[in-house]
Amino acid sequence: MGVTVGKAFVIRYEMRPETADENQKLVENVFAELSANSPEGVRYASFRLDDGVTFVHVGMVDEGVNALAETAAFQEFQKTFGERAAGKPDVNGGTLLGAYGFDK
Repeated sequence: MGVTVGKAFVIRYEMRPETADENQKLVENVFAELSANSPEGVRYASFRLDDGVTFVHVGMVDEGVNALAETAAFQEFQKTFGERAAGKPDVNGGTLLGAYGFDK
């Protein structure tokens, strides 16, 4: 398994309780489009935490490429994010130290 160096990100945010299910569907649409199109240079995972309203996105995009942001489903997800969110997202960059099982 070769690891390509790219831009890593970790994003955590809360949705309002009445918009959490809608947010999950929008996230699932992003993954459906990624799966259908298999763009190069994207490694991405999303989690809905047990509280039901907190979401965490972890990923990497290759330098100079952001195929994730170019997907129609991601653009739709972004379009009304502020209306669904309970506050501002906590966005952090990072350095990949290792990964296990995300390449399957």
